[in-house]
Order: sequence, then C-alpha cells, then structure tokens
Amino acid sequence: MQAQFSETVEDIPNELSHAGAVIDKAIEYLSEQDIPPIAIASALLGGSLGLLARTMSDEAILQVLANAAHSVRNGELRDDVAQGRA
Repeated sequence: MQAQFSETVEDIPNELSHAGAVIDKAIEYLSEQDIPPIAIASALLGGSLGLLARTMSDEAILQVLANAAHSVRNGELRDDVAQGRA
C-alpha cells in the first residue's frame, strides 16, 4: 500500500492542520489511558521516522532531524509550550 501525498504546496497547511488535530486526539487518548509521555512520544517518533524512511532519502531525513535539533537548542519548543502552541 502506497501513501497518498499532496500534489501542491497549497494543500500542505490544511493537511498539516488535519494531521495535527488527529495526532493531538491520539495523544490525548493515550494520556487518558495512563500511558507515560515518554512511551507516547517514542511511539510517535518511531512512526514518524518510519514514514520518513518510506518517503525521503536518508540525507533529507538527517536534515529534518538537524532542523529539529536546532529548534531544541534554540529553545523554540519551550517557547511554543509556554505560549500554548505545543
């Protein structure tokens, strides 16, 4: 089974919003089941990496991870949490 992806950049914000809402509900559900946050996050990260591996080159995945590490180092994730965006 091959995943279907957006053909245009314009579709990405709507698709990202929809995907984000589904993930937020999944996190909420798992949290209500008393699953530890590290288990939820690890499962989501593992699934995300698996999806990236099926759809991107290793070099592109490394760039995504480098961008994520950069955001952590710059405190951007903590800023999002503090402002209620994460």
